[in-house]
Amino acid sequence: MLSFDLRSLETKAVHVDGSLAPDDPVWEEGDVRPSEPIHVTGRLSSASEGRFYFSGRIESRIILPCRLCLEDVDVEVEEDVHFLLAETGADEADDPDVFLYDPNERNIDLRAAVRETWLLTAPAYVQCREDCKGLCATCGTNLNESTCDCTPTSTDPRWDALLKHQSDAH
Repeated sequence: MLSFDLRSLETKAVHVDGSLAPDDPVWEEGDVRPSEPIHVTGRLSSASEGRFYFSGRIESRIILPCRLCLEDVDVEVEEDVHFLLAETGADEADDPDVFLYDPNERNIDLRAAVRETWLLTAPAYVQCREDCKGLCATCGTNLNESTCDCTPTSTDPRWDALLKHQSDAH
């Protein structure tokens, strides 16, 4: 559960132990979604009048293509997170580290804050292994699995001076 009664939060902190599913309506088109629900644990407490502080952890997995060979890579994502929630119209409304909530609602919902934290935490690129050889630029063969008979492409002659300088340096 990632939704909490505002009135009870004003008097005591709550333990957060919930999840945000990859198919939850909070996700937007184009978001990099997790491959399994994001497990959220932590503590949500009143920070001052109309402000609440969350301190905890998010954990999930994501499957992304290797940036060199395009094979799927399953990556574990774990991050300690801390954020402030403030009423819409509060002084901190322009602060990107503060999430806003509607004070007229009965509950405070952490899903939007968890979504945004995930988007900032999840890697944009992954590599299947440190020594990934990638794909052949000519035929597309995965060079980790086999070799190809393609001849190396010649470089643009405008780079010759730089290549000569580089070989002279070694």
